[in-house]
Amino acid sequence: MVLWRLRVQRERGRAFQPRFGSGEIVAAWLGGALAISLLGLISAWSHHPLVAAPLGASTVLLFGAPASPLAQPRNIVLGNTLGAVVSTSCVAWLGQAPWVMGLAVGLTIGLSQRLRCLHPPAGAVALLGVLLKAEPSFVLSPILVGSMLLVLIAVLFHRLRPDSGPYPHHWL
Repeated sequence: MVLWRLRVQRERGRAFQPRFGSGEIVAAWLGGALAISLLGLISAWSHHPLVAAPLGASTVLLFGAPASPLAQPRNIVLGNTLGAVVSTSCVAWLGQAPWVMGLAVGLTIGLSQRLRCLHPPAGAVALLGVLLKAEPSFVLSPILVGSMLLVLIAVLFHRLRPDSGPYPHHWL
């Protein structure tokens, strides 16, 4: 009986792992590379920081799994911004202790679930904010502006690809 359950779970586990065609892989690679490169170029040109490591994870969702609810504009922009607000608030009120890192990530998860804007990279935004002892400007740049630019780039990229499905699936 136990072996049967394990076998069924293994078979079910395989069914949930997506397979990607060669065209999807190339498009995801190209979209991700272009998006982060453009963000870096805009950042260098404007002299405003617009690149943060968690935005790389957002890019994976935008180009690798654009149909995912976690990759929709609301989730990316609001989720990442919420993580930045939580982390800068925690740093301002509580400092930079290890438990503050956990608190910031936990609060980001709970609040983003409550506000229906769950986005896994937002947890990394919260952690990074505490690690960097981020100032309130961290919320605007790189997080809010960087997230908005990534979404804009993804919308344009997916519209220019004739074989791409629609992105976004919903805005709010």
